[in-house]
Amino acid sequence: MEFDEMKKIWDSQNNEPLYVINEKALHNRILSKKKRAGHVANFSELLTIFVNIGAGLFVLGATLYTKNTNIPMYLMAAWMFITALYILVMRSRRIKGEHGFERSMLDDLNHAISNATYQVRLSQLMRWNILPIAIFIFFSFLESGKPAWIATLILIFFALIYYAAGWEHRIYKARKRELEVLQKKLKDDGMHSDPS
Repeated sequence: MEFDEMKKIWDSQNNEPLYVINEKALHNRILSKKKRAGHVANFSELLTIFVNIGAGLFVLGATLYTKNTNIPMYLMAAWMFITALYILVMRSRRIKGEHGFERSMLDDLNHAISNATYQVRLSQLMRWNILPIAIFIFFSFLESGKPAWIATLILIFFALIYYAAGWEHRIYKARKRELEVLQKKLKDDGMHSDPS
């Protein structure tokens, strides 16, 4: 943890070690975590937006090209475009909200927690987004007359993806929890000032 970056000083009167937090090193660590949280959120948003737009265009194009009247595929393409638009709106709000933080150690930590909270919500949302996509594909296979066992394999595949997304989501939750523990320690120790 960040508090392990401490400097040992000797009390000259009784030769006992005292521990003091190196605030500059701690602030640099917080800035690093804030930057990482911002990069992860930014990458996740852009990847989600581009993947949904690309996949939506592919599904729509393939469905139109084959002159297929498979309604679930049209619905899935629309769902992907709506998802991309929703993430774009969320991204815009997140970026606008970033200007409300000052440059103190605690505000930088609050900013990192804000981005980590956003990433946790985004990963949960994208995890739940797997379900409608799986449903659209399942019904598309059934409507097109494919064997039921293929549709079942597709559902198993999406169940595995849902499980993997849960693993990723837990990683983001753990990172957020780590930041919140640090925030609590800083508040308990009364370290609210800018170290410079």
